[in-house]
Amino acid sequence: MNSENPILLAFSGGLDTSFCIPWLKDTYKRPVVTVTVDTGGLDGTARVELEKHALALGAARHVTFDARQSFFEQVLKYLIFGNVRRGNSYPLCVGAERVLQAQTMAQICGDLGSRTVAHGCTAAGNDQVRFEVALRTLDPELEVLAPVRDNAWRREQQIEFLEEKGLPVPAGGGAYSINRGLWGVTIGGRETLDSRESIPEEAWVLTRGAFDAPLPEGRYTLAFRAGIPVALNGDPLEPVALVEAVEAVASKFGIGRGIHLGDTVLGTKGRVAFEAPAAAAILTAHRELEKLTLSSAQLRVKEPLAGIYGDMLHEGQHLDPACRDIEALMTSSQARVTGEVSMLLRPGQVFVEGVASPHSLLAATRGTYGEAAGEWTAADALGFSRMRCLPGMLYTRAGGDGEV
Repeated sequence: MNSENPILLAFSGGLDTSFCIPWLKDTYKRPVVTVTVDTGGLDGTARVELEKHALALGAARHVTFDARQSFFEQVLKYLIFGNVRRGNSYPLCVGAERVLQAQTMAQICGDLGSRTVAHGCTAAGNDQVRFEVALRTLDPELEVLAPVRDNAWRREQQIEFLEEKGLPVPAGGGAYSINRGLWGVTIGGRETLDSRESIPEEAWVLTRGAFDAPLPEGRYTLAFRAGIPVALNGDPLEPVALVEAVEAVASKFGIGRGIHLGDTVLGTKGRVAFEAPAAAAILTAHRELEKLTLSSAQLRVKEPLAGIYGDMLHEGQHLDPACRDIEALMTSSQARVTGEVSMLLRPGQVFVEGVASPHSLLAATRGTYGEAAGEWTAADALGFSRMRCLPGMLYTRAGGDGEV
């Protein structure tokens, strides 16, 4: 190997990727360049601290790439269009960005003249698959290293390795594995290894303490244009800033907490705690606006495709052309999803009080549901009811004595 050919390490600052810096450097005798692809959740201070931490561990250089806008445009807006929640609860708050992060790593590889990418994933998680499927799809000739997975390093061994070298161990010693992005946070620890317990209050990140002194309920308005959230309480915001603003508000109410139990990419069951305040509020509001503006057929057609799309993201298959096909349909479906949603936020709950749109299908009819006919007469309604019962009537009649 070329000793000047750097190893690019996808760096989060957690225990696994912190361990990888000195281990890769010692094992391969090559410089290690750490790369943090920011898909949300990092402020200016956090970015500075990540770089300091990487350099203190022996990185030759640290690169931070702001991919928040790209993440929204390429991934998040489609999760909103599809109201995607895995297992009817988990809004893919972490994991959906891995393919974009891999794409960015491959691009930086080309810029730096490197042919080697490393990551800190374990053998037991989903991210190893997501990263490697994406990297090998983009460039089959890239060398991909996974020290923690391939050598089965345990967390206590990694801590011991860092301490023996006098290198900094991440705060908390890695008791909880925390991943944060624009769409929320996932938290894994001892309690999520089986199905019995929740994590303790102090382990929550965004909503910690929200139920100790609950806030009084508050009213908020979220505006959408063609399915994209564009304003909060009448204040226009760009999508990334809006998601961050909604997270700041909803997290104080403890909104978006959950523990997802579902199927991993590997085929086993897995469990992870999550906090997705912005996703919980935005998806709830968006879904209600769609009910007002989309036809029943549009809703029926879109829902299973959105589920498939979420599954493909979860499995690291976002580069598959089928995802572009689904995105095209979902984009088309959002042409009239424009309007305002009034929400009442309470501790742990988003309650939609009302919704309004210039494309309201409710307002388009001359009738009033349950009160008065509009485009039809009473005789039309009677005839419609008779026709609707025909399949049942014929089935009953054909059975004769009740047996078919």
